[in-house]
Amino acid sequence: MIIVLDRGATESQLDEVLREASRSGQQASVTRSKGATLVRLDAPGDLADRLRAFPGVRATLSGNRSYVLSSRDYQETDTLVRVRDVVFGGTKAVLIAGPCSVETRDQIFTVAKAVKAAGAHMLRGGAFKPRTSPWSFQGLGEEGLKLLAEVSVETGLPVVTEVMAPEQVDLVARYADMLQIGSRSVQNFPLLRAAGRSGKPVLLKRGMATDVDEFLGAADYILAEGNPNVVLCERGIRTFETSTRFTLDVVAIPLLEKLTHLPVIADPSHATGLSHLVAPAARAAIAAGADGLLIETHPDPREALSDGRQAVTMAELDALMGPVRAVAAAVGRSF
Repeated sequence: MIIVLDRGATESQLDEVLREASRSGQQASVTRSKGATLVRLDAPGDLADRLRAFPGVRATLSGNRSYVLSSRDYQETDTLVRVRDVVFGGTKAVLIAGPCSVETRDQIFTVAKAVKAAGAHMLRGGAFKPRTSPWSFQGLGEEGLKLLAEVSVETGLPVVTEVMAPEQVDLVARYADMLQIGSRSVQNFPLLRAAGRSGKPVLLKRGMATDVDEFLGAADYILAEGNPNVVLCERGIRTFETSTRFTLDVVAIPLLEKLTHLPVIADPSHATGLSHLVAPAARAAIAAGADGLLIETHPDPREALSDGRQAVTMAELDALMGPVRAVAAAVGRSF
């Protein structure tokens, strides 16, 4: 069993919990973080009932679970994550759009203005790219970050971009409004901790082979650093199917919303890998209850330096949002 104490719990309140556990013959181990203090013990149910009423105790959780702070047992009410004026969670869904990679100044400015006109609330673009091949385009690095910051000022769109290593966190945080942890980094635990310590909101993508418990465990690494601003992103998982790049796990969206208080968005671009499937996948995600969408957009996908097959054109983004808004309205949401 895990006893979760409030962040403001005093040492004397912790001592009372430990004394009660000792009186019941239980061995207790204490784990401290900026997010919470946890007391782990192998205890019978009646002790759990007694401890639940102790001052400073926030929750008592049964079982040996991989996540605590992201669970609804820890916090029943939904967390709203604010990125400047954009709020994830609640009744309004969020649209993040932009290219896989920042390629040139003209490209990112053209896309930013177009996605804003289509109703996007945030701009995405990669400056550091985790590519399967070391010979593929790896991103512009700090030059790309500077372009993102410049276009953010001109358009007013907050920016989210990926960070790949702990030593990049401070650099990326100087330019971006939100840090993205990509699929390949979801269990890079030093990176998760560093992102948590940055104080910036974090967009955490599900790993291509990460189950739901592992995904929420990764979120706990960020939350444990005292950073409550985490948005989860379902981006497809690897299955036996080869017709699409990945398989969009639509049912994971309502499942996550039952298990966690954190907002959940979907990335239909990576989930399908094919531009003509982005629109139906986007509609399905919103129908399932997603709090927003992350869609890759490029002026000329055929010339994109990365992931061109899954990018929609700016005209296609504008067109697909009409039906997406209709689906959102049908399930009590709006963009």
